[in-house]
Amino acid sequence: MNRNDSLNSSAAMLDRIKRIAEHLKKAIGGFVPETGIILGTGLSGLGKEIEVKHAIPYSEIPEFPVSTVQGHPGRLLFGTLGGKPVVAMQGRFHFYEGWTMNEVVLPVRVFKYLGIQRLFVSNACGGVNPSFEVGDLMILNDHICLFPNPLIGPNIDELGPRFPDMSEPYDHALIAKAKAIAAKASIAVREGCYVGLTGPTLETPAEYHYVRVIGGDAVGMSTVPEVIAARQMGIPCFAMSVITDM
Repeated sequence: MNRNDSLNSSAAMLDRIKRIAEHLKKAIGGFVPETGIILGTGLSGLGKEIEVKHAIPYSEIPEFPVSTVQGHPGRLLFGTLGGKPVVAMQGRFHFYEGWTMNEVVLPVRVFKYLGIQRLFVSNACGGVNPSFEVGDLMILNDHICLFPNPLIGPNIDELGPRFPDMSEPYDHALIAKAKAIAAKASIAVREGCYVGLTGPTLETPAEYHYVRVIGGDAVGMSTVPEVIAARQMGIPCFAMSVITDM
């Protein structure tokens, strides 16, 4: 693909994002979500806590991908959680499914045009920090991206700068608030660095060792691309991992 083709492709992607956002705005009327939520593997049950006003299957959204992963219902939920207007993804898109990185981060970009002011992300992952145990909750305070970066290619200037600052990928104020809430509720939480790998294979013993040596506390196959795209657009992010194996 030459540069002109790449530029045309970027313009086409921006147009696609806007078309999807406009379609959803018509479907949900005047509802404006303040917070976007991505529910990871096995965590779609949080959708039951949302007072749903609109539930839209991905298959009914023109030009939107459809999740192929078991345990991902594949719906956008618009409603309130704790009295706050939210939009939640019940099922995300992974690079290992064969989607391009532009497809993986497409929903986050659409969320921006729907009006979200912050992004909450969850995932199930493997723990590599020897002090962790299965079932632990880990607040992400940093990540290491071993995916192809979702911003590779001609920059879509309307979405954000060519070289976005990633010195604070996860919002310090949101982390502090989450830790305070957890302490008040006597919920034990960990904090650490998440390493994002492509999958779909689980890691070899040597790869787990490598992840630990480079500074990882947990390893998984999601989250990082969506956070990079959100931070490029200036959206504060908070992410939580459930340690499902060691």
